[in-house]
Amino acid sequence: MKPISPRASRSAFALTFVALMAAACAPLNTYYKPGATVAQVNRATTSCEVQALRDVPISTQIRREPPRYVPERRHCDANNNCTTRGGFYVPGELVTFDPNQDLRNRVEGQCMADKGFAPVSIPACPSNVARAAPARATTTLPALNPKSCVIRNSDGSFQIVTQG
Repeated sequence: MKPISPRASRSAFALTFVALMAAACAPLNTYYKPGATVAQVNRATTSCEVQALRDVPISTQIRREPPRYVPERRHCDANNNCTTRGGFYVPGELVTFDPNQDLRNRVEGQCMADKGFAPVSIPACPSNVARAAPARATTTLPALNPKSCVIRNSDGSFQIVTQG
């Protein structure tokens, strides 16, 4: 096995750090029902994802985008000697998509609504609030208000707090 160079190791660490920092600044998009436990949300979400996948299966399709024509180019030097390069076509890119994805998402959302959960987006807490809050994980979802925000923990859990 080839050893990893220190430079590659630093690059990998930097990318991981940037990804973690971006996740820490991102809002928490989840299904929500005040008083429900995080475990209940996870269980209901998994159940609804499985139902949606069963009801609206994946239909992976591949399509080629149309080709693009790059017109001829004329280049002249300082002595006004000009050359012309002929135009050419660039083949269209292959695109993979699932036309059932939007419907599957709606079926999942409907299933969660039937269980009393609503989709929410909770903003990330400002860094001063995150530093001041004692480190812990939310286990039961509190009632939300306009001052609610989320702190993401390094273990993947989160803490919902009310600012101010």
